[in-house]
Amino acid sequence: MTQPSAVGVLAPKNPLARLGAATIRGISELGGLALFTVFGLRHIFSLPLQIKKIVQQVYFIGVKSIFVIALIGLFTGMVLGLQGYYTLVKFGSEGLLGAAVALSIIRELGPVLTAIMITGRAGSSMAAEIGIMRISEQIDALTTMDIDPMRYLIAPRLAAAIISFPLLTAIFDVIGILGGYLTGVIMLGINPGVYFQRIDASVVLADVSGGFVKSLVFALLVAAVCCYQGYFAHMRPGGFGAKGVSLATTSAVVVSCVSILAADYALTTFLL
Repeated sequence: MTQPSAVGVLAPKNPLARLGAATIRGISELGGLALFTVFGLRHIFSLPLQIKKIVQQVYFIGVKSIFVIALIGLFTGMVLGLQGYYTLVKFGSEGLLGAAVALSIIRELGPVLTAIMITGRAGSSMAAEIGIMRISEQIDALTTMDIDPMRYLIAPRLAAAIISFPLLTAIFDVIGILGGYLTGVIMLGINPGVYFQRIDASVVLADVSGGFVKSLVFALLVAAVCCYQGYFAHMRPGGFGAKGVSLATTSAVVVSCVSILAADYALTTFLL
């Protein structure tokens, strides 16, 4: 398994040399992450399948995230309903509120906010757990016992993320639209038939499938980045031991969130 280098411990004084060193380090990290992801995905399908471990991870990543995803979806829909109403009423188009809320949530906010919330709740935990296993030499012990750590630790988490993200995104979408209904129809008096009729007329299959494509890509990004940061916590140049795990966890969350937003822009450009 390719490991990242510890370039940067002795940083050169020349600014151009530092820029070059940072570029090489970034490319090395991207290459290591790509290989790490490929190895992890390959082990998902190696026999015998690890069904029990995948179900345990689906419970941790998916089931335990339902409450927070539902809560964020509800408030997001309510805020969109409120803001959308007072914007559309200026143009005499408040009847379009249902379509505005549904399209905003299904196309963008549902996949993105779901991925960011799972990163904060489950992704950080994955990075910390694997990082602690690394610095306490439990991963080395697995290797000594002829157990492949990539198959035992990483593949079930990748598979569980790929299963959980689209399901949680669907829950977010439905509750977000109901949140818009609470604000627009119950509080502000829009006709409920008009609210749902506009949604039915505006949302097409491509909108829904595009949202699920995004959630699958985000699942792979979040799981791979968080596992990678934890797996190589002992290689970080900024600290070792507990500090290395702390830095790895922080880096996992930051890199995952930035990757989600960058990937969202690229996918939106491709899907439009």
